[in-house]
Parts: sequence; C-alpha cells; structure tokens
Amino acid sequence: MIDTLLRDLRQPEYIHVLINPLPIYGLLMGWIGLVIAVSVKSRRAQVATLALVFITSASAWPAYEFGEQAYDRVLSMADEDGKAWLDEHKDRGEDLIWIFYALAVLSAIAITAPIKWPKSSTPLVIAVIFFGAVTLGIGGYIAYAGGKIRHREFRNVPPPPKRAEHEDD
Repeated sequence: MIDTLLRDLRQPEYIHVLINPLPIYGLLMGWIGLVIAVSVKSRRAQVATLALVFITSASAWPAYEFGEQAYDRVLSMADEDGKAWLDEHKDRGEDLIWIFYALAVLSAIAITAPIKWPKSSTPLVIAVIFFGAVTLGIGGYIAYAGGKIRHREFRNVPPPPKRAEHEDD
C-alpha cells in the first residue's frame, strides 16, 4: 500500500490530478468565506479568507508545473479526441495561468496594505472578490478541457480542432 502510494507520488500526472482541484474548489471556498466576511464586516475573517484565497490561487503554480511535466505521458495514453482536448487544456493553462498568480498577488496586497493604509482595506477586498470570481470562471474554462482528456463520458461536444504544432503526434 505504502509502496504504491510512493510510486504514484513520483508520477507528475498523478500529482497534477491530485492537486488540481485546489485552485478551483479551494478558491471557491475562500471566495465564499470572503463574501461572508465582508457581509459581517469582520477584518479578522477577511484576513483569514484572503490568506485562503492567496494559498489556493498560488496552488495553481504546482498544478500547472506538474501538468506540464505530465504532458508527454498523458499524450501517449490518450485517444485522438483526448489528444485534442489535452492540447486545448495545455493551451488554455499556458495562456491563462497568470490570472491565478495575479489574484495571489492581489490577495497578499489586500492582507498587507491595510496595515499601513487602513482605508485601502474595503476597496482591495472588493477587488479580490470581483477578480476572484473572474479567476474561478477561468479555472472552470481550463478544467473543462482537462476533464475531457481521459473521460469520454464528459465528451458531449466535438473535440477542438488539432493545432498545427501537434499534427504529427
């Protein structure tokens, strides 16, 4: 049992699947908590949920990195439609990962800036709420393609057209 787990933890595709819910589900929980914290006007709760937003949006980095490392192996296991979805998932991730990083930076600023400038707290928290909602939508957009790579039961639309740089794969 332990040997199997240790072997799995050495596979980047396994780590990617294991941690990729954090930037979406974790961020959603932090975002909901932040909305509640704002509605009850608790700065302590805001700081706690901003920290959760920071951690979960920053967790997109290892999910992305392990996904990049797993690309070739997953490509070799995928059928033709899965390969098209894999390329789409990869392209979406490469194009949009920076949004998660920007949210992490914004949430860190929303935690620290009010220490020196207390009046900045509300506008920064509201900015995190709005930018967090956008980031959640983008995370869903990236994950939508990822879920179709190996799960035929989720393929209810045709695969995206194959990209020129991957036609010979």
